[in-house]
Amino acid sequence: MRIDAHHHIWNLEVRDQEWIKGDLMAPLRRNFSMTDLRAAVAGTGIDRTVLVQTVTNYDETPELLEIAELDPMVAGVVGWLKIDAPDALDHLDQYLELPGADFLVGIRDIAHDEPDANYLSKPNVINNVKELGTYGLVYDLLTKTPQLAAGIALVKAAPDTQFVMDHISKPYVTKGEMEPWATMMRELASLPNVVCKISGMITEGNWNSWKSADFEPYTDLLLEIFGPQRLMFGSDWPVATLAGTYKDVVTLAESVTRSLSASEADAFWSTTAIRAYRLPI
Repeated sequence: MRIDAHHHIWNLEVRDQEWIKGDLMAPLRRNFSMTDLRAAVAGTGIDRTVLVQTVTNYDETPELLEIAELDPMVAGVVGWLKIDAPDALDHLDQYLELPGADFLVGIRDIAHDEPDANYLSKPNVINNVKELGTYGLVYDLLTKTPQLAAGIALVKAAPDTQFVMDHISKPYVTKGEMEPWATMMRELASLPNVVCKISGMITEGNWNSWKSADFEPYTDLLLEIFGPQRLMFGSDWPVATLAGTYKDVVTLAESVTRSLSASEADAFWSTTAIRAYRLPI
């Protein structure tokens, strides 16, 4: 089995995606459906997926849960909460009363867009994320290097919550910079309640001329510090289409994990995601 632990869909007739701005992002300004995803994954071996929120709107997550209930390809949903809000858990309770609620496996917020780099270490965030652990839900960390220290503080403060780092925390691949990302990722990996998605990489490289070697210093470090048992594959489709096809993303993931044994590859492609998200598979 192969699981794509991170993809999106949206319908602009239902809701704008306000983050799609400018000429470079224009190719994303169209609808992307599960039918489109099935066409994109053809021949890649992907069997199941985790559908992840895109907008900071409480109406979106119920729609994603409904899709998961109806579409057998979707194994889980990562929904949205304004995680620093006093009423965040009230909204979570409302999600859990909806059709498809059993598919809610995680929560995230768009921390890397918050003006405060310490957003994730705010007291309200820590308290709410601790509570996610009592619900049996994962918290997805969405950070870039400036927010990574706060993310580490959050993981330390909520040891009973499972965390998943999205997009390897978006290192500055086009600049070839490893530090301070590498040092902070080592610290993050030392904490047992966090795993990491090898996802969202090609859009951090040069969109028109990236190659596997550009990413290997980053993925080699991740394999060293997390180990394959704490890494998982994610496509970040359709955002990734800005820099390549779905098959390109899978081929890159296959390349950077080519040294793995069969059991280690199984962890990367499926069992880490199943375990971390408690996917009903």
